Amino acid sequence: MKAAYFTDTGGPDNINYGELPVPSRTPGTALVRVAASAVNNVDTFVRAGTYATELTHPQVLGRDVVGTVEQLGTDSPAGFHVGDTVWANSMGFGGRPGTAAQFTAVPIDRLYHLPPELNADGGDAVAVAAVLHSAATANLALHRHAQLQPGETVFIGGASGGVGTAALVQAVRAGARAITSSSAADVERCLSLGASAALDYRSEGFAEELRQAVRTVSDGRGLDVHLETSGRHRLSLAVELLALRGRIIVLSGMAATDSVPLGRLYTKDGSIRGFAISNATVADLAAAAEAVNELLRDGSLRARNVTVLPLSGAADAHAALEAGTVHGKIVLVPQKD
Repeated sequence: MKAAYFTDTGGPDNINYGELPVPSRTPGTALVRVAASAVNNVDTFVRAGTYATELTHPQVLGRDVVGTVEQLGTDSPAGFHVGDTVWANSMGFGGRPGTAAQFTAVPIDRLYHLPPELNADGGDAVAVAAVLHSAATANLALHRHAQLQPGETVFIGGASGGVGTAALVQAVRAGARAITSSSAADVERCLSLGASAALDYRSEGFAEELRQAVRTVSDGRGLDVHLETSGRHRLSLAVELLALRGRIIVLSGMAATDSVPLGRLYTKDGSIRGFAISNATVADLAAAAEAVNELLRDGSLRARNVTVLPLSGAADAHAALEAGTVHGKIVLVPQKD
């Protein structure tokens, strides 16, 4: 099969494109014919060695996949059949093969059915692959880690990005009141998705504007959840705005450093919790998958500015992500035989 892979961690130039053996379907796995594989920032961390994880060289890139079941074994549980349209979003690390290939072997307990309304062989495959990682990350951040409750107030920074948009959609659906930050061009979009207040993060008066929004939207209570998806952390301001027992969830900014006003944090019973979806359990991922499928069924998830590249463009995709020139999502599609 054709695949994009690396044999040593390092820069994008370490990525190779060529032929590898089709992965063996071991007990408990399904061989999946890949229709689309998304490219995520975390994929660059795995390739560079920034995120330490078990790798099996040659390591195929990619964690997200949409495709069809090609082979199953007699050991496979009921519910999956050859030809089923499926997806997964936890491949390419932890010793598992990646998805930037024509085939990948996915553990059955990490494999989910694509809603029957969608077609893995058509344009739906690209559209779905583009939102899987963001939607599941947002779901686990809000519900597994922040324990967001109806009526609570949540701040979502970077709300025009993939994770931020997915978080906004899911927070509003959960009955929370959302305050967002984004570029000025996306303020109206955030409001249209249900934000109670939407701010331009570049505004010179951003801090005071956020204070006022929090006072108004939360009825003076403060933020129950603070979720910054852009990596631009302002922890002093976040702690200042927390409600009693407010929660700050940190899920972005690999190289970020910031000071924390610990006195103000602990006297509010506040907490700061790190979250990386790479550490999610199989049960966590399955719960998030149910929520993601519900959003896919009703069309609530829509990626913007999706760029489709062949598998041979994987190195260019990684280089663009690291250079910060990507606006939207890159999805790799295997060339037809």
